[in-house]
Amino acid sequence: MWVSINRPAYVLAADINAGQQIAADVCSQCHGIRRPSALGLFPSLAGRDKRRIADALRQYRSKQRLSPIMNNLTGSLSHKDINNIAAYYAWVEPQ
Repeated sequence: MWVSINRPAYVLAADINAGQQIAADVCSQCHGIRRPSALGLFPSLAGRDKRRIADALRQYRSKQRLSPIMNNLTGSLSHKDINNIAAYYAWVEPQ
């Protein structure tokens, strides 16, 4: 397997099934899956860039980005969880 020495390992490998489970249990309540949630207050993440999603989640987790809801939800996510969520949403095609 080819591995870039410039990128952290957690950015390279992802489990889309694990990301799907977390997205369905937590993220979809506000962001939906293929389209925004029923309330439509928050953007859909389907088809978005994996790296941007992962970066945003890490920033919420470390409180570099402030949002009481997102800071709370991401606080217990591991690097692996974040990468799995990002990979899943990047893989899903929006409607």
